[in-house]
Amino acid sequence: MRSAAVGLLLACLSPVALANPGNGSPTAVRVQVPSLQAYPADPALGLEGWWYRVEGSLRAPAVLLLHGCGGMLNNRGEPSSRTREYAALLHGRGWHVLAIDSLTTRGEKELCTQRIGNRKVTQTERRKDTLGALLWLAKQPEVDAARLALLGWSNGGSAVLASNNRTHPLVDGAPVRPRLAVAFYPGCEADLRRGYRPAADTLILVGLADDWTPAAPCQQLESAGSPVVKVLAYEGAYHGFDSLSPVRLRTDVPNGVYPGSGVHVGGNAAARQAAQQAMVQALESAFASR
Repeated sequence: MRSAAVGLLLACLSPVALANPGNGSPTAVRVQVPSLQAYPADPALGLEGWWYRVEGSLRAPAVLLLHGCGGMLNNRGEPSSRTREYAALLHGRGWHVLAIDSLTTRGEKELCTQRIGNRKVTQTERRKDTLGALLWLAKQPEVDAARLALLGWSNGGSAVLASNNRTHPLVDGAPVRPRLAVAFYPGCEADLRRGYRPAADTLILVGLADDWTPAAPCQQLESAGSPVVKVLAYEGAYHGFDSLSPVRLRTDVPNGVYPGSGVHVGGNAAARQAAQQAMVQALESAFASR
């Protein structure tokens, strides 16, 4: 049997068919997902979750979606277009999807315009949310707890890394672990400084033109060990390169490579297609064996 690590290294070699984002999303059920109460002082906190269950499926894989700093919800209080697009893409392959909202319950709408050092919701909270959600998934009778994956974007990509780094005691001692962790354009500096010891194979997808969360620190995390850390970097791609929106300058973001100068965000069609294909191929490889 081919190892998961070898499968991840080969993930981008075979093209896969992707869903049309205009096809709509599967029906989601709103659920309450407990954040992990890691310590006695931690409050009991229920997160809003959107559960895209594969009907009639027994013991199928599940993917946990972790939103970026803009939050999970749009202005109508519904899952964002990115959440709905990826839910449809993954659900269409027979995988359950759970998307959790780490901000609303904590009284926050977004983090992008907040300086990193001033944020109330940090990677400490997001790690607990992720580990709690993995426990929730493992308890669902229709989910194969041995075939779980993490998928996040930007701040959510950083949460993927933080929740998959065994240098954190909570991660090292977690009773439920993903089989694969996928991070789109995360901030990698914190894990690079701390040292990244992954609990599961990791796929990191970055843009070489990203001036918000630069590619270089992520590229330094790459490792052919076991678990493997694979980094795919795309020429000319800015932050949010899997978006369908054109590139624009956001002057309201105080963080980034050049603080105070703003950051560029927007889609890159070639990078979007290549990254989504690599993601799907890696998930298929990770979920192939029980």
